[in-house]
Amino acid sequence: MSVEDKHFSIKNWAEDDQPREKLLYKGKNALSDAELIAILIGSGSRNESAVDLCKRILQQNNNQLHQLQKQSIQQLMQFKGIGEAKAITIVAALELAKRLQLSETKELTKIASAADVCKLMQPIIGDLPHEEFWVLLLNNSNKVIYKLQLSKGGLTQTVVDIRLIFKTALEHLATAIIIVHNHPSGQLTPSTADKDITQKIKIAGKSLDISLLDHLIITKNNYYSFADEGDL
Repeated sequence: MSVEDKHFSIKNWAEDDQPREKLLYKGKNALSDAELIAILIGSGSRNESAVDLCKRILQQNNNQLHQLQKQSIQQLMQFKGIGEAKAITIVAALELAKRLQLSETKELTKIASAADVCKLMQPIIGDLPHEEFWVLLLNNSNKVIYKLQLSKGGLTQTVVDIRLIFKTALEHLATAIIIVHNHPSGQLTPSTADKDITQKIKIAGKSLDISLLDHLIITKNNYYSFADEGDL
Protein backbone atom coordinates (compact mmCIF):
# COMPACT_ATOMS: atom_id res chain seq x y z
CA MET A 1 0.00 0.00 0.00
CA SER A 2 1.40 3.45 -0.92
CA VAL A 3 1.86 6.30 1.55
CA GLU A 4 -1.10 8.04 -0.09
CA ASP A 5 -3.30 4.95 0.27
CA LYS A 6 -2.39 4.65 3.94
CA HIS A 7 -3.33 8.31 4.46
CA PHE A 8 -6.78 7.72 3.00
CA SER A 9 -7.39 4.47 4.92
CA ILE A 10 -9.88 5.34 7.66
CA LYS A 11 -8.49 2.74 10.05
CA ASN A 12 -5.20 4.68 10.18
CA TRP A 13 -6.83 7.90 11.39
CA ALA A 14 -7.34 8.86 15.05
CA GLU A 15 -10.74 7.63 16.18
CA ASP A 16 -12.05 11.15 16.81
CA ASP A 17 -11.11 12.08 13.23
CA GLN A 18 -12.70 9.06 11.62
CA PRO A 19 -16.28 10.41 11.38
CA ARG A 20 -15.16 13.66 9.76
CA GLU A 21 -12.92 11.91 7.26
CA LYS A 22 -15.53 9.24 6.65
CA LEU A 23 -18.11 11.90 5.78
CA LEU A 24 -15.62 13.69 3.55
CA TYR A 25 -14.56 10.64 1.55
CA LYS A 26 -17.55 8.31 1.80
CA GLY A 27 -20.46 10.72 2.12
CA LYS A 28 -22.98 11.55 4.85
CA ASN A 29 -25.09 8.43 4.32
CA ALA A 30 -22.15 6.24 5.34
CA LEU A 31 -22.20 7.57 8.91
CA SER A 32 -24.18 6.21 11.85
CA ASP A 33 -26.16 8.49 14.17
CA ALA A 34 -23.38 8.23 16.76
CA GLU A 35 -20.76 9.25 14.20
CA LEU A 36 -22.79 12.26 13.07
CA ILE A 37 -23.24 13.44 16.65
CA ALA A 38 -19.53 12.82 17.28
CA ILE A 39 -18.75 15.34 14.52
CA LEU A 40 -20.88 17.89 16.38
CA ILE A 41 -19.09 17.51 19.71
CA GLY A 42 -15.63 17.21 18.16
CA SER A 43 -13.92 15.18 20.88
CA GLY A 44 -14.64 12.74 23.67
CA SER A 45 -13.01 12.43 27.08
CA ARG A 46 -9.56 11.23 28.10
CA ASN A 47 -10.74 7.63 28.32
CA GLU A 48 -13.44 7.58 25.66
CA SER A 49 -13.54 8.61 22.01
CA ALA A 50 -16.20 10.95 20.70
CA VAL A 51 -17.84 8.08 18.82
CA ASP A 52 -17.95 5.82 21.89
CA LEU A 53 -19.30 8.66 24.01
CA CYS A 54 -22.08 9.32 21.50
CA LYS A 55 -22.88 5.62 21.28
CA ARG A 56 -23.30 5.60 25.06
CA ILE A 57 -25.54 8.67 24.98
CA LEU A 58 -27.72 7.09 22.30
CA GLN A 59 -27.91 3.79 24.19
CA GLN A 60 -29.22 5.67 27.23
CA ASN A 61 -31.94 7.01 24.94
CA ASN A 62 -32.89 3.63 23.43
CA ASN A 63 -30.95 4.55 20.28
CA GLN A 64 -33.80 6.87 19.32
CA LEU A 65 -33.03 10.37 18.09
CA HIS A 66 -36.53 11.57 18.92
CA GLN A 67 -35.92 10.56 22.53
CA LEU A 68 -32.53 12.25 22.58
CA GLN A 69 -34.21 15.38 21.25
CA LYS A 70 -36.19 15.61 24.50
CA GLN A 71 -33.07 15.81 26.65
CA SER A 72 -32.23 19.16 28.21
CA ILE A 73 -28.78 20.73 28.29
CA GLN A 74 -28.51 19.81 31.96
CA GLN A 75 -29.42 16.18 31.30
CA LEU A 76 -26.83 15.88 28.54
CA MET A 77 -24.18 17.36 30.80
CA GLN A 78 -24.62 14.39 33.13
CA PHE A 79 -22.57 12.35 30.65
CA LYS A 80 -18.86 12.51 31.37
CA GLY A 81 -17.20 14.28 28.47
CA ILE A 82 -20.22 16.48 27.68
CA GLY A 83 -19.82 20.03 28.90
CA GLU A 84 -22.15 22.95 28.42
CA ALA A 85 -20.85 23.87 24.96
CA LYS A 86 -21.19 20.33 23.61
CA ALA A 87 -24.65 19.93 25.16
CA ILE A 88 -25.80 23.19 23.57
CA THR A 89 -24.46 22.06 20.20
CA ILE A 90 -26.39 18.77 20.37
CA VAL A 91 -29.63 20.47 21.45
CA ALA A 92 -29.30 23.13 18.73
CA ALA A 93 -28.62 20.55 16.00
CA LEU A 94 -31.61 18.41 16.97
CA GLU A 95 -33.85 21.47 17.15
CA LEU A 96 -32.75 22.45 13.63
CA ALA A 97 -33.60 18.94 12.43
CA LYS A 98 -37.06 19.26 13.97
CA ARG A 99 -37.61 22.66 12.36
CA LEU A 100 -36.51 21.30 9.01
CA GLN A 101 -39.12 18.58 9.28
CA LEU A 102 -41.73 21.19 10.19
CA SER A 103 -40.74 23.41 7.25
CA GLU A 104 -41.15 20.48 4.88
CA THR A 105 -44.68 19.81 6.17
CA LYS A 106 -45.67 23.41 5.40
CA GLU A 107 -45.71 22.42 1.76
CA LEU A 108 -48.53 20.01 2.53
CA THR A 109 -51.55 22.27 2.46
CA LYS A 110 -54.27 20.06 1.03
CA ILE A 111 -55.66 17.32 3.26
CA ALA A 112 -56.75 14.21 1.38
CA SER A 113 -56.48 11.64 4.17
CA ALA A 114 -55.83 11.09 7.85
CA ALA A 115 -52.22 10.28 6.93
CA ASP A 116 -51.85 13.84 5.61
CA VAL A 117 -53.03 15.21 8.95
CA CYS A 118 -50.59 12.97 10.78
CA LYS A 119 -47.73 14.15 8.56
CA LEU A 120 -48.60 17.73 9.38
CA MET A 121 -49.11 17.36 13.13
CA GLN A 122 -46.89 14.50 14.28
CA PRO A 123 -43.72 16.63 14.23
CA ILE A 124 -45.51 19.16 16.44
CA ILE A 125 -47.19 17.00 19.09
CA GLY A 126 -46.13 13.39 18.52
CA ASP A 127 -43.19 13.46 20.95
CA LEU A 128 -44.63 15.73 23.65
CA PRO A 129 -44.69 14.50 27.29
CA HIS A 130 -48.08 16.18 27.81
CA GLU A 131 -51.34 16.30 25.89
CA GLU A 132 -52.14 19.10 23.50
CA PHE A 133 -55.39 19.68 21.61
CA TRP A 134 -55.31 21.41 18.21
CA VAL A 135 -57.80 22.35 15.54
CA LEU A 136 -57.09 22.63 11.81
CA LEU A 137 -59.27 24.99 9.79
CA LEU A 138 -59.91 24.08 6.15
CA ASN A 139 -61.43 25.85 3.16
CA ASN A 140 -63.65 24.44 0.40
CA SER A 141 -60.65 22.77 -1.24
CA ASN A 142 -59.69 21.00 1.99
CA LYS A 143 -56.60 23.18 2.28
CA VAL A 144 -55.41 24.09 5.76
CA ILE A 145 -55.80 27.82 6.19
CA TYR A 146 -55.05 28.00 9.91
CA LYS A 147 -54.13 25.79 12.84
CA LEU A 148 -54.61 26.60 16.51
CA GLN A 149 -53.55 25.07 19.79
CA LEU A 150 -56.65 24.99 22.00
CA SER A 151 -55.30 23.45 25.19
CA LYS A 152 -52.28 21.91 26.82
CA GLY A 153 -52.00 19.33 29.58
CA GLY A 154 -55.26 17.42 29.36
CA LEU A 155 -58.47 16.73 27.47
CA THR A 156 -61.76 17.50 29.20
CA GLN A 157 -64.87 19.43 28.30
CA THR A 158 -63.68 22.35 30.45
CA VAL A 159 -60.22 22.45 28.85
CA VAL A 160 -61.45 22.32 25.26
CA ASP A 161 -63.48 25.46 24.59
CA ILE A 162 -65.88 24.56 21.78
CA ARG A 163 -66.92 28.19 21.45
CA LEU A 164 -63.33 29.20 20.71
CA ILE A 165 -63.07 26.53 18.00
CA PHE A 166 -66.01 27.88 16.05
CA LYS A 167 -65.28 31.54 16.80
CA THR A 168 -61.87 31.03 15.17
CA ALA A 169 -63.39 29.00 12.33
CA LEU A 170 -65.87 31.77 11.54
CA GLU A 171 -63.18 34.45 11.67
CA HIS A 172 -61.15 32.54 9.06
CA LEU A 173 -64.20 31.65 6.95
CA ALA A 174 -63.44 27.95 7.35
CA THR A 175 -65.90 25.46 5.92
CA ALA A 176 -64.53 22.42 7.76
CA ILE A 177 -62.35 21.53 10.72
CA ILE A 178 -60.21 18.63 11.90
CA ILE A 179 -59.38 18.21 15.57
CA VAL A 180 -56.16 16.59 16.70
CA HIS A 181 -54.63 15.66 20.02
CA ASN A 182 -51.78 13.46 21.20
CA HIS A 183 -51.50 10.61 23.68
CA PRO A 184 -48.07 10.72 25.39
CA SER A 185 -48.70 7.21 26.73
CA GLY A 186 -48.55 5.84 23.20
CA GLN A 187 -52.02 4.34 23.53
CA LEU A 188 -54.25 4.97 20.52
CA THR A 189 -57.56 3.82 21.98
CA PRO A 190 -59.95 6.80 22.36
CA SER A 191 -61.07 7.55 25.90
CA THR A 192 -64.66 8.33 26.86
CA ALA A 193 -63.69 12.01 27.04
CA ASP A 194 -62.24 11.79 23.52
CA LYS A 195 -65.51 10.37 22.18
CA ASP A 196 -67.69 12.84 24.09
CA ILE A 197 -65.85 15.94 22.94
CA THR A 198 -65.85 14.67 19.36
CA GLN A 199 -69.62 14.36 19.31
CA LYS A 200 -70.13 17.75 20.96
CA ILE A 201 -67.92 19.47 18.37
CA LYS A 202 -69.62 17.59 15.52
CA ILE A 203 -73.09 18.63 16.69
CA ALA A 204 -72.04 22.25 17.26
CA GLY A 205 -70.53 22.41 13.78
CA LYS A 206 -73.69 21.23 12.08
CA SER A 207 -75.64 24.26 13.30
CA LEU A 208 -72.99 26.55 11.76
CA ASP A 209 -72.57 24.51 8.58
CA ILE A 210 -68.94 23.79 9.49
CA SER A 211 -68.17 20.10 9.07
CA LEU A 212 -66.01 18.10 11.46
CA LEU A 213 -64.05 15.95 9.00
CA ASP A 214 -62.01 13.94 11.48
CA HIS A 215 -60.52 13.67 14.94
CA LEU A 216 -57.02 12.21 15.14
CA ILE A 217 -55.19 10.83 18.13
CA ILE A 218 -51.47 10.98 17.45
CA THR A 219 -48.52 9.23 19.11
CA LYS A 220 -44.85 9.37 18.18
CA ASN A 221 -45.21 6.31 15.92
CA ASN A 222 -48.82 6.09 14.81
CA TYR A 223 -52.27 7.66 14.73
CA TYR A 224 -55.95 6.84 15.21
CA SER A 225 -58.55 8.39 12.92
CA PHE A 226 -62.17 8.60 14.10
CA ALA A 227 -63.28 8.94 10.48
CA ASP A 228 -61.29 5.96 9.23
CA GLU A 229 -62.54 3.81 12.11
CA GLY A 230 -66.19 4.83 11.62
CA ASP A 231 -66.41 6.56 15.00
CA LEU A 232 -67.24 10.03 13.72
